[in-house]
Amino acid sequence: MITVESVSKNFNGKPAVDHISFQAHDQEILVLLGTSGCGKTTTLKMINRLIEADSGDILIDGKNIGDQKAEELRMGIGFVMQHSGLFPHYTIKQNIAVVPGLLKWDKKKTENRTEELLHKLHLSEDVLSRFPDELSGGQQQRVGIARALIANTPVLLMDEPFGALDNITKADIHSEFKSLEELKNKTTILVTHDVQEAFELGHRICLMDKGKIIQTGTPKEMLYRPQNNFVSDFFAENRLLLEYKIATLKEVGPFLNSENTPGEFGFTENTSVWNALQKLSSDHRNTGYYEDLIKAFNEYRKLQIV
Repeated sequence: MITVESVSKNFNGKPAVDHISFQAHDQEILVLLGTSGCGKTTTLKMINRLIEADSGDILIDGKNIGDQKAEELRMGIGFVMQHSGLFPHYTIKQNIAVVPGLLKWDKKKTENRTEELLHKLHLSEDVLSRFPDELSGGQQQRVGIARALIANTPVLLMDEPFGALDNITKADIHSEFKSLEELKNKTTILVTHDVQEAFELGHRICLMDKGKIIQTGTPKEMLYRPQNNFVSDFFAENRLLLEYKIATLKEVGPFLNSENTPGEFGFTENTSVWNALQKLSSDHRNTGYYEDLIKAFNEYRKLQIV
């Protein structure tokens, strides 16, 4: 859906993005991951032409974005900014209705779609009459996501959307975000410096450094098949936790010596080992399965590390 071909951007003669190429496929969340200043936000903003590339091509659904008017291009792209990016003097209702207004939707269509998104993002209708500074950080971020999703565009760009939230609020929003039906028909590119967030939300990850892409791959490929020392070192601090999070009960199942089944505890085969252990740890009756699951994970892990 989105193709970036040898794209570069310089600021004051210094390369912020240096001849990068990648593809974001239909119905996937591609994460641009890296430390501050690596070029990930500049890359994201070039896709909706908030920043113009110096060279290279960016195509969305096979069409070069340079051949389109910037305003028309952005109508087909949802954009979630850092710190929600809400207009402070607009009510929440007015903030969410900005794009429908530009698209000349009728009032009823806008209201129905707004109500639908409020329900999906666990926001009460009474927030509509409030202003952004009257909401919590988590509520503001949910509103920002609602505003980006309301037109149901095929492309969604997200720039550090959860960076300002505390860990508990972030975990809740991550869970809600992943369960959104709207994401299943979108191509999403998400920028973050948070390694755990990248692994939790991304189908694939582009790891960037100094304006270049160092490696692109699935979370499992990044951990178990790093292309160089930079990649392995980047994930070293969180490595074991990340391994627990990307392993599923289906994958460790062949190594599990237990009479219990995941369904007995409300798990599915796609439940991560980490989430299963988190839930089991609060129920002392399940200590046997808990210990068996850790042993199974360790056996599974040995085969992944080569």
